[in-house]
Amino acid sequence: MAKSSQDLSSKRHFHWSNKVSNEDEEVPTEEKKEKDAKVQASTGPASVAATRKKLQAIAVSRWRSVLTTLGKNRAHLAQGLGPRVIGTLFGYRRGHVHFAFQRDPNSQPAFMIELATPISGLVKEMASGLVRIALECDREEEKKAMRLLEEPLWRTYCNGKKSGFATRRECGPREWKVLKAVQPISMGAGVLPGSGNEDGAEAEGEIMYMRAKFERVVGSRDSEAFYMMNPDSHGAPELSIYLLRVQA
Repeated sequence: MAKSSQDLSSKRHFHWSNKVSNEDEEVPTEEKKEKDAKVQASTGPASVAATRKKLQAIAVSRWRSVLTTLGKNRAHLAQGLGPRVIGTLFGYRRGHVHFAFQRDPNSQPAFMIELATPISGLVKEMASGLVRIALECDREEEKKAMRLLEEPLWRTYCNGKKSGFATRRECGPREWKVLKAVQPISMGAGVLPGSGNEDGAEAEGEIMYMRAKFERVVGSRDSEAFYMMNPDSHGAPELSIYLLRVQA
């Protein structure tokens, strides 16, 4: 009988405890109601639309950033040279030789130098056979290495003979006027009339030029070569220009 009374007491206690726990779970407090209301508000249609607009704005911003980077890279590439370039040799009849290499006929020269060699002397060399021009500059370890085509000063060798120095030049109005005059010419040589409106042009006379396509070969960051592409020649190119940077 005592055992039965004890079991009944424990069952009553169990049911009472279970009822209390159920009441705790089923009857939400005011704080819980407020939290639930906030959650429902945050997941409503207006919130979803706002989140979607925010994600779209982030995506658009990222695409603009990518397109801006690509545009900068393209602009940088447009100023450089590829494996096929247009080379123009020109100069006043009694003046020095200028070499200009362009990516295309409408672009500014990516590399232009002035040789100490008179253009008349170079024309004679080319008439006698193949011409190899080597341009050599020094690599200084204490200075930050620049691009090879940006080196300002070069030692010049023409068919193995030292021929003074060559200097990198910027394309000024006079040089650009010559390049514009020969722009329609893909390959050939000739003479342009001198202009008496510019200082020294009358004394220097006519402008001699030669224009052709060149193949550009990059050996390393310290060596490049330009080979004139002549469709009528089945042997070695008539004119080759080598750029080399050596340890000082």
